[in-house]
Formats: sequence, C-alpha cells, structure tokens
Amino acid sequence: MARRKRPQETDLFDVEEKIVEIDVQAEMEGAFLEYAYSVIYSRALPDARDGLKPVQRRILFAMDELGLRPDKAHVKCSRVVGEVMGKYHPHGDTAIYDAMVRMAQPFTMRLPLVDGHGNFGSLDDGPAASRYTEARMAPAALLMTASLDESTVDYVPNYDDQLYQPEVLPAAFPNLLVNGASGIAVGMATNMPPHNLVEVIGAARHLIANPEADLEALMRFVPGPDLPLGGRIVGLDGIRDAYETGRGSFRTRATARIENVTPRKKGIVVTDLPYLVGPEKVIEKVKQLVQAKKLQGISDIVDLTDRSKGLHLVIEVKTGFNPEAVLEQLYKMTPMEESFGINNVALVDGQPRTLGLKQLLQVYVDFRTDVVRRRTGHRLGKKQDRLHLVEGLLVAILDIDEVIQLIRAAEDVATARTRLMQVFDLSEIQANHILDLQLRRLTKFSRIELEAERDDLLREIERLEALLADEQLLRRQVSDELAEVAKEHGTPRRTVLLESDGQSSGMPSAGAGAQTARGGAGLEVADDPCRVLLSSTGLLARTTTDEPLGSGGRRSKHDVIVAEVLATARGHVGLVTSAGRVVKLSVVELPTVPPTADAPSLSGGVPLSAFVDLPPDERALTLCTLTGEGPGLALGTAQGVVKRVNPDYPGNKDAFEVVSLKDGDRVVGAVELTTGEESLVFVTTDAHLLHFSASLVRPQGRTGGGVAGVKLSAGASVVSFTAVEAGRENVVVTVAGSAGSPAGTQTGTVKVTDMWAYPAKGRATGGVRCHRFLRGEDALVLAWAGAAPPRAASGNGVPVELPETNDKRDGSGTPAVAPITSVG
Repeated sequence: MARRKRPQETDLFDVEEKIVEIDVQAEMEGAFLEYAYSVIYSRALPDARDGLKPVQRRILFAMDELGLRPDKAHVKCSRVVGEVMGKYHPHGDTAIYDAMVRMAQPFTMRLPLVDGHGNFGSLDDGPAASRYTEARMAPAALLMTASLDESTVDYVPNYDDQLYQPEVLPAAFPNLLVNGASGIAVGMATNMPPHNLVEVIGAARHLIANPEADLEALMRFVPGPDLPLGGRIVGLDGIRDAYETGRGSFRTRATARIENVTPRKKGIVVTDLPYLVGPEKVIEKVKQLVQAKKLQGISDIVDLTDRSKGLHLVIEVKTGFNPEAVLEQLYKMTPMEESFGINNVALVDGQPRTLGLKQLLQVYVDFRTDVVRRRTGHRLGKKQDRLHLVEGLLVAILDIDEVIQLIRAAEDVATARTRLMQVFDLSEIQANHILDLQLRRLTKFSRIELEAERDDLLREIERLEALLADEQLLRRQVSDELAEVAKEHGTPRRTVLLESDGQSSGMPSAGAGAQTARGGAGLEVADDPCRVLLSSTGLLARTTTDEPLGSGGRRSKHDVIVAEVLATARGHVGLVTSAGRVVKLSVVELPTVPPTADAPSLSGGVPLSAFVDLPPDERALTLCTLTGEGPGLALGTAQGVVKRVNPDYPGNKDAFEVVSLKDGDRVVGAVELTTGEESLVFVTTDAHLLHFSASLVRPQGRTGGGVAGVKLSAGASVVSFTAVEAGRENVVVTVAGSAGSPAGTQTGTVKVTDMWAYPAKGRATGGVRCHRFLRGEDALVLAWAGAAPPRAASGNGVPVELPETNDKRDGSGTPAVAPITSVG
C-alpha cells in the first residue's frame, strides 16, 4: 500500500523546469572581457602616479595601518599577508606574499620598500615560507605613505564595502621609474627597468623648472637605467627609443676583468651579472657548453661569492687561449649577456597607456603637485581651526573673572554655553573649548604661550595661503621636497652605460668562434696611441686617437673629465691615490669612447671598482704615465707637504708607494709635470693660495717624504693642490661653505678668478687670501686651479654652471646653482 504524501512534501519531478537559453558566444565574450578588465586594472599594471600595482599598494597601506615603521620590530610575514588578504585583497596568500617578497629584495628593486628579516630568496633560489620570515616597512616606504591622513588622496571602498583603502599612495618620489615594474595582463604587458633615484629626481626637478624641456635635456639627468646590482648596459640607442616612444630594448652585460689566477694562468673574474641573473644559472650553462664542446678554453669555474666581497665568479682559462676571446664567447653563449625589452605601459586616468620618459615624469609631477596642494589645504584648515580656538581662549583669559562668574551662575552647560556666546561674541566651538578649559591653564604664562602660538599660527596661515595662491610657489615646494628625498635616500649610480660593445680596437667579434680563441697571436690589439680619461664620477675610458682634447673636450655629455694621459692601447697607466700609492692599470681592458666634435661621452666608461679595489678611506686622484720619462709627478698633502717624484717606477709591481706620509696625512692632489717649470698651486681651507715654481722643489725617490710646501695656520689644512703652465689662460675656482660638510652636500658660494691676480710667493710661506667668507661660511670645501675654461659637475656628473670671472682675488663668491663636487 502506497504511503500518502504529507501536504508539505513534493516530488522532485513535480517542480516545473525553468531552462534559460543563452548564446554561448555572447556569454564567453562577456566573461572574457570582464576577466581581462579585472586583470588589467586590478592586478597586472601599475598606476603611473605611485608606480604600484593594487596588491603592492594594499601591502604598504596595511603595514602602515599596523604601525610597522622602520623603528618598530619586525613581525611575521604571514600576519601581514593575512591582514592584506582579509581586509583589502581577496586573492590567494601566495600572490600577496610573492609581491611582498619582491618589494624586499635588493637585487630586484633599486630602492626596496619592505625591510625583510630572514630568507627572502636569492637570484637562484626562492624565499622561505611566510611563517618563517619577518618584515616591516623600509624607510622608502614611509615616503610612499607619508601624509595619507592629510586628505592628499581619495579613498575607495574595499571589496566588501566594509572598509576604505587609498586609490593611490601620495608617493614622495617617482617610484615607477626608480623601481621599475613588470606584469603580464590580457593583450598587453609592462616591463620597466629600475633607475637611479638622484637622476630621476634631477630630471623631475628640471621638468618642474622648465615645463617645455625636451627629451635631450631630460636625458642629461637620466642617461639610462640603473640596475640594482650594477653590471653594464651595452648600446644606448634602444634606451633612447624607449624614452621617446615607450618601447625599446637594451643588452645587459656582466662586469668582468681578466686577472692572473696563478702566476702562470689567466682567469676571468665576474663581479656583476645582468639584471635578475644568478651565478648558478651562469655556472650551469657554462658547464653544459663545455661538456658539449661548444665552448673551449675553460678549465674550471669557481664561485667565491661571500658577504664581504659580494659576487666573485672566477672562470679559469686554459693556457694558450686568449682570455679576451673566451670572454666574448661567454657573452655570446651564456646568460652573462641578456636582452631587456622596455615596454612602459601604465595606467593613466584609469586607462593603459604607453609612455615615454617625459610623459612618465609629467604624470608624476602633476600628481605630486596635486598631492602637495591638497595637503596644504588640509594643513591650512587645521591651522585656521586651531587659531579660532586660541583666539577664543585669549578672550576668556583676558576676562577670566567674568567668565568664571558667568559659568557659576548658569544652571547647566547649555545655558553657560549660550551666555558665553552672547556676552563675549564667541562661536559654539570656542564656547565648548572654554568650558573644557582646565584651571591650570589660567596663568599668566599660559597667556604668553597662547599669544606666541597665535602669532606663529598667523605666520603659518599666511605662508600656506600664499602657497595655494601661487602655482609657481607650489611647484617650487614640490621641487624642494624632491631634492630633500634625493639627499636623504640617493645612492651613486651602479650600472655602467656603454655606447657600444666596449670592445678594444681589434677585439674579435662574438661570432669569431672557438677556433679563433686559441693562439693569441692573431687576436692581438694594435698598440696604437690613445688617451686614457678619468671622469669626476670615477669612470675610466680611452679614446681611439692620441689627439689632445680641446676646450670643448674637457666636459663629456654627463660628466667632467679630471685627468687625461697619453698612452698606447697595449700599455699601462698609473692611478695615483690619496694614500700616496700608484696602482697600475692595463689600457687594453678599458672601453673605447670615440671623440665627437664637441666632447667624448664618458657615459660609456667603466667605474674604477671594476679594475681596482680601494679601501673606503682611499680616494683616486689622477692618472699618470709609467714610461719612466719626463720630470715625474708632483704631489701635495693635506698637511702642506710637497714632493716631486723621480719617474723611476718599478715595472714588475702592480702597486707601489710614491711618498712616505706622516700619520694622519693624505695626498690631496697630484699632477704629472711636462716641463718641470710649472707653477705648483696650494689652496687651504682658510682661503689662502700659494703658488711657486716646481723648479724650487728637488726631485726625490719614491721613498722620500717631501719638503714643506705651504705654511698652514692653526686648524687649517690643504684643500687643493694643482699645477698650471705659464703662458696659458689659467683661472682659480674656489667654493666656500661650512667646515665639516663635504663638497657636494651644500651649494655654498663659488668664485672664479684669473690666476694672474695672485702674486707668486716663496715655498713654505702662507700665500695670499683668495676668498672672503660670507655669513654661515667658515672654510673652503673645494678649490681648483688650471687652464680656462673651467667645468664643474655635481655628484652624479651633471654639469653645473660657473659664474663669470671675478677680478677681485679676495672677493666673496656668488651662490652656486647646485652642489659642486668636482672641477676640471
């Protein structure tokens, strides 16, 4: 017998079917477009304003909300990941942690935004799990989130409309250019290399001051990318294309030098690898090629990398093989040379756009100007609100007895508030503040404090109102803040830019093959005359001719040449250091730079660190020949000693001493004499100049300690030692500033004076005064004497304009347009 159904029961098959027919093509198109939109705008592409993808922005915002400042302790990365995933970024924890790791890796980002503690991976290995690592905000991250609470940016709801998050971060520096970006969206991708913070900010400030600046002017400040681990960039045409159109490419090459591994065996020492290439990847590829007999001439490869020396990969070359040719094969067949494709795609006003260098800088400058404008308006409102309260308090304190009597007579707070507003003509806010006033504030001293605060508020309000009213003043404020960021967080350039392959003349091409590597006789570099150049930023190069550089050749496109010596392509030159040493350098290993009509560009030079490791307290001064001919070197020390060195240099030593220094002394200048009749010029920190003939100094051997050169007053030292030739138009450049502040950290005042204005004096005398100090100046921080016209440069090699010649030998200087670090 069948069971009777209860009223609420139904059969599944009794429900009426409702089938909705849809077009599969339309549904797929709609779903794909929604997915593509989400990937482009919410995941893969950075915003051109702050240079961050949404996940990166949310990580920094969450860390800022958690208070993970650089002065606080590290916390587990899993805690940060959970905070970001739960509140702002509803995606997988792996994606969030990977983005966080990348922001902490110093080999990935030029200016890391996360300070990681633990194993955050290497170029060859991934990081540890988030439960094992810890993190906090890096100092640069504070620049990204600074003034978030001052209405500088708009806030938008999070994914579930429960919280709010910033649409963009205020970004006190151009993060997109400094740290670069990479991401693959749907139908588009972005790939941007990192740049040097000081150079990018210099270009941004130039654009602020000159809105019509062209690309050539901006590339004086940003000649190319600056990769986190250095290396070399070969070929600058692709970089210029990228800066102009947003698309281009360049090749990154490892930094390598040829050394004696053993007394009878040569080796290739690699100290920098291309961007994001690890040593294990190179070692594995080299071993594969050697086993497959595609790469010959290598006997062993050893990784001697450690924390003190950094990357140190030694590739031993078999006897009978040309090391230069083996190195060229390594560049061709291994990851020691890689190509980087630039694709500057970023979101501008919510739309993906391909941007050149000027467009990227313009978007950031406009955004930062708006941030400063909104911040100024917010601060103005706060100051006005506080002034309103202070004025009310001053009214109450002036008639305090009447105020107290009125409050005591009132039946309740509302009545007291109303009577205060009527009797003293106060606003409701002022009346409430007076009612909350503590009795201890009713003193004479409190009144003085309030009056002082009122005056300060009035001045600050006037300043803020003037800032909002003047667009030029506002842009100048943005420029000044950027300069402060560069001063505090800037670092020297690490990547060398080569106009071409940087090969020596006669070097075999990469396609020479293994057969040409064996037997160096056919691969010798022609021993042609050339000139070796040293720039103010420490770049070395050689020209393809021995023609002397004229006045136009004294300055390169991005640097000032401070030393120039005649040599041959297969010869050697000496590097004179502040420790009184001469270090031998091989000319054939230097890259060549063609002398153009106006100047050779040392942007294709190689830093000194690629050839010689100097201690931190030893500085390179100049170059000299090692031919053993001529009148030799002249050296001047900080304690006023002068020495002429006989040119009998040992030919079997890589480094040797040329002066015996006293304790605490150092060489401040050196020059190679050509006639022995030049005038030697001393300039001291207390602004005295002495010059006398080099013939008054008797040449000594290398172990000699020199003789008295200039008489120093108490507390003074020598700031410059140079030599000038008679019969030429010579000038003296002096830069005054504050003692204790090194050259390049302050602008100070600069003066250019004809050399004839200073009379010659005897050796070991005090000389004559050469610069009058202004208020705030108490020392010369830089000086130079030489042939006109002089050229000055800042710390990153950008030329600095000098004033016109001043006929007054002891006159004061004029304010410099930028800090000067060198003159040549």
